[in-house]
Amino acid sequence: QVQLVESGGGLVQAWDSLRLSCAASGRTFGSYAMGWFRQAPGKERDFVAVINWSGGITYYAASVKGRFTISRDNAKNTVYLQMNSLKPEDTALYYCAASRTYGIVTTRNRFDYWGQGTQVTVSS
Repeated sequence: QVQLVESGGGLVQAWDSLRLSCAASGRTFGSYAMGWFRQAPGKERDFVAVINWSGGITYYAASVKGRFTISRDNAKNTVYLQMNSLKPEDTALYYCAASRTYGIVTTRNRFDYWGQGTQVTVSS
């Protein structure tokens, strides 16, 4: 069982930066692929970024590639999402998720554990 707690969300202006953190419980954090998803009001929960167990492989949604960076610190059981050049369309509830899949996955049903989310609001 893995419990995930996100933090770092807030209200920022366009072009600002934020870093989200996701702290995980459990001794097997280093074996999970970790992902970030986001959900805007009235919309589906969409994939944002994923990182494999070692941190050596990452993958991003086209809408955030070049602006967001996912990373992890297995010694601290934490995954991060550095978000730069934020846009109003990035406004959403951001969720951290863990997948037992060995490789890289991007679909919601491949993730086994979810956090409660942290709100990011970007004003224009």
